[in-house]
Amino acid sequence: MEITDINSYHIDYEMDAPFEPSWYPGFEQHVHKIQLYEVETDTGISGITSVTGDASRVDSLELAREYLVGKDPRNIEQRLDDLASLNSYGPRPWHFEIAFWDIKGKEVGKPIYEMLGGDSNPIPAYASSGELRPPEERLAYVADRVDEGFEAVKLRFHSDDMEDDLEVARAVRDEFPDLTLMVDLNMGWSVSHPGGGTWTFDDALSVARDLEGIGNIGWLEEPFDQLNYDALARLREKTRIPIAGGEFNNGTHHFREFVERDSLDVLQPDVMLSAGILKTKLIAGLADINGLQFAPHTWNDGIGFAANVQVLACTNPSWCEYPIEPPGWSLDTRDFLLEEPLIAEDGAVAPPAGPGLGIDLDWDKVDELADKTV
Repeated sequence: MEITDINSYHIDYEMDAPFEPSWYPGFEQHVHKIQLYEVETDTGISGITSVTGDASRVDSLELAREYLVGKDPRNIEQRLDDLASLNSYGPRPWHFEIAFWDIKGKEVGKPIYEMLGGDSNPIPAYASSGELRPPEERLAYVADRVDEGFEAVKLRFHSDDMEDDLEVARAVRDEFPDLTLMVDLNMGWSVSHPGGGTWTFDDALSVARDLEGIGNIGWLEEPFDQLNYDALARLREKTRIPIAGGEFNNGTHHFREFVERDSLDVLQPDVMLSAGILKTKLIAGLADINGLQFAPHTWNDGIGFAANVQVLACTNPSWCEYPIEPPGWSLDTRDFLLEEPLIAEDGAVAPPAGPGLGIDLDWDKVDELADKTV
């Protein structure tokens, strides 16, 4: 089998309502942008993958063709060498590995998790919010998620005054005393805190101490820059709250540093952003042998979410992140490219069981919305 071409489609999906992501202060999102890739082979089997967001990665398409056309997509370890070469040019190429697995699974008629030794048992999920909301609105959101069966919810902290965020956490704790709460500061990558600058060590420690008093906190996520291993380790020493991160770290060596420097309690790679499927499975093993939690980041479109769930189903995860923040970031927005959305039932997510990624793409929607990149 050989790769014969890579098709690329730029897709803009008009959202039903505006979405104000906490990690982009002051920005109101109205369009969900996706770059869809279709990796074609000489057997007629194609694999799909995607990149979410404004970075369309069109500039990497010709390089990807140069390195991948003519190669066998089923020889994934060898293709990882090609992707490592692509990575040296700048744009992260790990999403292409997902298409290789999709092809391999379609050829043998098995989902990725089954090829990698997993099973179809539902994975406990936490509802991952994405906006900053006042206490009353956040309480209504949490009540809806609890009614849906979720036993954990992630809150975002990114307000000008951190006390506003803590007020939300206290209100949720008072109303839902048994609910596990995760808290995400989104300081791991280059989006500055409103008002200038990222949090200081004292800021993060103060919030961690307050969260200790609130109780039943699953983790504190990304309090510092993704490469500030020493500050993460220092904070980890000074609080009982587990420290999490890694969603945008690039490659396995970053996660090795997290472990060797005692920087994190929870490793959170994303197969689309951080490492691809095989290396993410390796990171899961690294967490396991070092007594750490493994809980991948999954905030992508439906293709990326499905890919991460496939890896969760063949590892030993702590939780599955389930991105949901209606009305802006609804299931329709997240999974608009899929024939059927990936729905959490009773607070858990089962991996899609079809061959490869296990999902069916809505090609009519692609034809309706896409601009094809030649």
